[in-house]
Amino acid sequence: TAMASAGGMMTVGPWSPPAWADFPGAPTRRYHLARTPTPVHRWHLPGTPAGCEVYVKRDDLTGMQLSGNKVRKLEFLLAEAMDRDADCVITIGGVQSNHCRATAVAARYLGLDSHLILRAPQSIAEAGDPGLLGNLLVERAVGANIHLVTKREYAAHGSVALTESLRRRLEREGKRPYVVPVGGSNAIGTWGYVDAMAELAAQTTTTTPGTDHPHLHGVGGPFTDIVLACGSGGTAAGVALGAALCPELRRPNVWAYGVCDTPEYFREYVGGILRDMGAPVEDIVGERIAPGGSSSSSSSDGSTAADAGVVGGVLRCVQAKGAGYAMATEEELATTAAIARATGVLLDPVYSGKAAHGLIREMARDPEAWDGRRVLFVHTGGALGVYDKLAQLQPIMEATGPSRRFDVADVETV
Repeated sequence: TAMASAGGMMTVGPWSPPAWADFPGAPTRRYHLARTPTPVHRWHLPGTPAGCEVYVKRDDLTGMQLSGNKVRKLEFLLAEAMDRDADCVITIGGVQSNHCRATAVAARYLGLDSHLILRAPQSIAEAGDPGLLGNLLVERAVGANIHLVTKREYAAHGSVALTESLRRRLEREGKRPYVVPVGGSNAIGTWGYVDAMAELAAQTTTTTPGTDHPHLHGVGGPFTDIVLACGSGGTAAGVALGAALCPELRRPNVWAYGVCDTPEYFREYVGGILRDMGAPVEDIVGERIAPGGSSSSSSSDGSTAADAGVVGGVLRCVQAKGAGYAMATEEELATTAAIARATGVLLDPVYSGKAAHGLIREMARDPEAWDGRRVLFVHTGGALGVYDKLAQLQPIMEATGPSRRFDVADVETV
């Protein structure tokens, strides 16, 4: 089935895709890691226009050490690693990569060693010790082998060449490595979010006991829009595929807020993943009929100019990287702090925080366009990344959640 059976955690079992995504070559096995289904609930996001309802799907609750969207992809990737009799896994990302942390933990659950190539500032890479902040603490606690490269080296060689070099080195040592791509985003990992969309469809069509009315955990029918952060493209590909093809979801718009690269890059990359999966690419990402322009302006439906030359499809790519990948502005951090204070939901500063900031700005730019819409925000996790922004967050936290010395002078001893 498309959903894990109860009590199946930490086991590898058979899997089959939903009928609407039964493409040749789909995975047949899955390693049950995530705590699913993840809940969906109403989210009173600050700045939501009147007449618009926002909900959040809590994929940050897939499990503490593994929390986030990466776990869903790893369920399929590591099942393939086991089928190939791997004894270790290799992956690559930034020095605070949520994906690398999740991969290290998942590999250890399976008894596999992990090798993480982490992109870091030159001073850290040259020192050979990235420290224990945030995701690094978890990675090192589970015994990950960390290989540091500079940002310049990463840009010069690319992720594929670096992981292949390490793979050959480990093979010369007699090991059997399995390479997981950046973010787990390829035709195998993306099935994790095809499965997630089947999960969402099941939640959407669940019937309240004693009634005949479909509900989504008591909050109504299908969504008009699904919003998520996009960093490597796999999650966006799976969500867009499900949105386009799953009948119960009724083709909502999928807004992928890119935290790096460009909207046009993500459209092409997502298209490539879908093509590798055997999916109908144009029905999902649309068809380009004119060159895209600058990604900073918006068309009448709120899509970026990179989407303006595209017709059809459900995917809308939006530029949200701000100052750059993993670089948070004070305005973005203030938004995440305001959301936490208003709703109790903590967003990370690299992915979901930027997506939420971008969504709020889109709503503020044209609030009437959101009237009558039901929006689902997919929270992709990554809370450990907050610790990398402590210096920037300090003044914001002091203003919103001040601490002070308690005066015990007037306390009466009981």
